[in-house]
Amino acid sequence: MLTGNDAGAGVATNPAHRIVIVGAGFAGLGMAIRLRQAGITNFLLLERAAEVGGTWRDNTYPGCACDIPSHLYSFSFAPSADWSRHYAGQAEIQAYLLGCVLEYGLRDQLQTGADLQEAVYYEAQQEWRLTLTSGTALRAEVLILARGALSEPSIPEIPGLEKFAGPKFHSAHWDHSVDLTGKRVGVIGTGASAIQFVPQIAPLVEKLTLFQRTPAWILPKRDIALSPAWRRALRSVPLLRRAHRTYLYWSHEARAIPFVVWPWLMRFAEQRARSYLKRQVVNPTLRECLIPDYRMGCKRILLSNDFQPSLNLPSVDLVTDNIIYVTSAGVKTAGVTTGGVTKGDGVERVLDVLILATGFAAGAPTGAPRVVGRAGADLRDHRQNYLGIAVPGFPNLFLLGGPNTGLGHNSIVFMLEAQIGLVLRRLRRHGTQTDEIRADAAARFGKGLDRRMRRTVWLSGCRSWYLDAAGRNTTLWPGFSIGYWLRTRLAPARIWRGGR
Repeated sequence: MLTGNDAGAGVATNPAHRIVIVGAGFAGLGMAIRLRQAGITNFLLLERAAEVGGTWRDNTYPGCACDIPSHLYSFSFAPSADWSRHYAGQAEIQAYLLGCVLEYGLRDQLQTGADLQEAVYYEAQQEWRLTLTSGTALRAEVLILARGALSEPSIPEIPGLEKFAGPKFHSAHWDHSVDLTGKRVGVIGTGASAIQFVPQIAPLVEKLTLFQRTPAWILPKRDIALSPAWRRALRSVPLLRRAHRTYLYWSHEARAIPFVVWPWLMRFAEQRARSYLKRQVVNPTLRECLIPDYRMGCKRILLSNDFQPSLNLPSVDLVTDNIIYVTSAGVKTAGVTTGGVTKGDGVERVLDVLILATGFAAGAPTGAPRVVGRAGADLRDHRQNYLGIAVPGFPNLFLLGGPNTGLGHNSIVFMLEAQIGLVLRRLRRHGTQTDEIRADAAARFGKGLDRRMRRTVWLSGCRSWYLDAAGRNTTLWPGFSIGYWLRTRLAPARIWRGGR
């Protein structure tokens, strides 16, 4: 295994590629498009899968869609006037990304089936040396990691899970060969994925058993089909398209106030969610099981019009007691079902199919490539960073969608564009020299981040996937997205080694 100390003496070389981008989802494709628009063509885009798209390629479960408006959940520098709905579905978003590849001529610089195993920085040569799982070796001056924060499915550690004899799959790897019609189906999890596919499969199955650990706050999803006339207007009048996107951005940006300034304001949204639940679920006992005991926003707020009504179906049982273990035939829990709600002593629920809707491993998931910087430093061991983009000790390395760059209120694409803009400016300034954030600048940023995070709703007492094992929010930005954009624009030269 190589380390950064193995570089030895030598002089700077000319790597085969000036830039290598790892990951071809929104982040990697956006970076590649902006490089081409800036006239930088000496780059290579690596994608471990057979096609681009990231999460929108992988998640093909029934009902998969975005919960940010389509015209905001797309590149400002590659706009589309052809979205069919206010909230686009998976297939349409994937088609948009594939269209970007064709429109901007990225195929010649895209290598699919290229899974990064290790990247090591050689200081004497001022280059990154990459090894793919296939054994292929690459060299680059600049390495950009754009693998995505939610690219690895989270598999729960439930005893006996591997023993289940029937079809079993994660929602991110939906097995479309399995016909659920007339089957006894178990779903573990009631998060963002489950609330989309449960209403789609509930009318098909004989019995749907939904295992809920923690209920979610759910609000209406104001989704509408976009008329041909509206789409023609957006296509014909670019100023109207920009104005519409601007309106969507600022209307969502205002939602940050209860997340990061005054979390107590969430109580008004909680009242709205309770009223919405009361209208949609007729069984008062069931309804009580669906009311969270934490402040709204502490966990992800979900949008749905049909999930809660689907729980009224006689074929659907909500199980709220803990899962003890999985057997070859089903799932054993600590309770029994009465009137659609589980209470009492343990029972095994016999299932034909088991679906895991257990989300993703945020942060640095198992299986992520080993990235070695100066003096053998391992990226997985480094907490300090600047804006989730640059890490001290890792010259010419940039992260897209890195720590604390996610949002709970607005479009992640806006955040990615801000990061891409900063990377482009650094690429223009450092020329052929190394570019590295100063350790003191990263330390100051980290302290400020922790200080601002303390007042947010995400640290109000619940346990969520936003938090690491130590209870620190390593996922979301504790402020307004416009503030993050300004920091990427105004980052002073002195915080970089060399000060350029």
